[in-house]
Amino acid sequence: MKDCDAALAEAQASGKIYSLLEFAAENWPDKPASTYAGTTYTWAQTAARCHAQATLFAGAGVARGDRVAYLGFNSNVCFEGYFSPAAIGAIFVPLNFRLALGELVECLEDCAPRVLICEPKFINQAIELSERCPSIKQVFISGDDESLAVLRTDTAAGSLSLPSSFSFLETDIAACLQSKKLVALAPSSAEDTLILFYTGGTTGRSKGVMLSNKNFLCNTQGSIPLYKMQEGWRFLIVGPLFHIAAGARLFSCAALGGHAIILPKFDVPEVLASIESYRINSATLVPTMFQMLIDHPQFATADLSSMEMVASGAAPMPMALQHRVIEAFAGIRLYQTYGMTEAAPIVTSLDAKYHVLEGPNSHKLGSVGQPAPHVQLKIISEEGTALPAGETGEVLARGDNIMSGYWNLPEQTAVALRDGWYHTGDAGYLDADGFLFLEGRVKDMIVSGGENIYPIEIENVLASHPAVHQCAVIGVPHDTWGEAVHAILLLESDVAAPSEKDFIDYCRERIATYKCPVSVSFRTEPMPLSPINKILKTELRKPYWEGRDSKLV
Repeated sequence: MKDCDAALAEAQASGKIYSLLEFAAENWPDKPASTYAGTTYTWAQTAARCHAQATLFAGAGVARGDRVAYLGFNSNVCFEGYFSPAAIGAIFVPLNFRLALGELVECLEDCAPRVLICEPKFINQAIELSERCPSIKQVFISGDDESLAVLRTDTAAGSLSLPSSFSFLETDIAACLQSKKLVALAPSSAEDTLILFYTGGTTGRSKGVMLSNKNFLCNTQGSIPLYKMQEGWRFLIVGPLFHIAAGARLFSCAALGGHAIILPKFDVPEVLASIESYRINSATLVPTMFQMLIDHPQFATADLSSMEMVASGAAPMPMALQHRVIEAFAGIRLYQTYGMTEAAPIVTSLDAKYHVLEGPNSHKLGSVGQPAPHVQLKIISEEGTALPAGETGEVLARGDNIMSGYWNLPEQTAVALRDGWYHTGDAGYLDADGFLFLEGRVKDMIVSGGENIYPIEIENVLASHPAVHQCAVIGVPHDTWGEAVHAILLLESDVAAPSEKDFIDYCRERIATYKCPVSVSFRTEPMPLSPINKILKTELRKPYWEGRDSKLV
């Protein structure tokens, strides 16, 4: 780990994430940096490509602090986008491709990028975005060879007309490298915003989270020893790179001279095949991905022998699923991570030694672990006073990993970062050993008859029922109690369906009566999910709270 330590020390001294790429190109020039769609680039090639792209951006008028947006699936170009705008002090904005056109317009009107990079699948959206967002002066089209060939054929045949401001990125990169006329590098540094992530919008309109070089350097330095990562590891990048859980791993990969195997999106057979063929060492997954992997018929015969570490994040993992994961991934170090975009992203982690079903460490299973070394935590009451161990309140975090604020939203920034702490909006408690146990979102808390009820406890009980495939618990209006506990269930298809009363009784046998659902509804279609596979409780609450109060946000 000597080289990794040197890479991080150099980056820390300069305050520049871009230093990690420069160090990797100098010290591991011929080692693979990324593989996407069958094409592999070394660290030297990646650095050269990023320099060329920075030159193209500058040629399009991008100056220090300007934004470069990306609309597309995971790709090597998106990987490079985590570095290339920063080479000239610009800001990368990876967009959620699942957003409706109007939502994309809102994001682009907010951040006003000068350049948009898009993949062929999104060419029609890019054309309209360039027309509706006057800040966009240049659109670069990226993509794999096959999709680009189809697009070139369509344009040559006249079936698709591209505006004059559109060009093909790979052609431009090749010409730039051949000319050897490259812009002088002037990377952004410590306090400068590196990436602008738009949050999933689960609590309303998306907010642009400003994360600096300092934020990512802090997270990278903390996460490598936390997860016991090793130099030269092969990382599977399968979560969307418009989300920080997958994106932050790219900086760890650079610091370690690792190899990022990038999949455009999550697909179980492709994930299992990639783990086997590339001898993957590490992956970051969300709970629904774990469940889809374990449930797939190919999982039983998959070769996972190269895997050393798998981290879970983005949403709490139900206890029943945790048990399945521990058994299914036996011999692989498992970590559960609690974090958020605003924290770049790690706040706490449950170490692998606590992912056991018996023994003295098993009683910590169900927590999200202890604060990362670079993070301070405290729990406060509604009145803002610090709470002792065992008492539930709002989780606050502090450290160099915490965002500088929300783009163009000074009032919301002031609310989120008041008193020197980031107010997460999550409810939880610390036990006597400093382990954090989450109880859900503060806004998800159900107040029924004066009792505070946290859905995650009930969801863990329901998820342990053999007939339940997926569940969500919400508060619904009640004339007497204010709110009542309501469970929404998606059942397994191959078991006899219990009744509403059966599920209520099941809960009453396991938790206090006042916490138990008073009603249950059943879904046949999948739960509504955010882009990072969190259940959208805002959508589930709508039929019950429409026109009543703020439970819709």
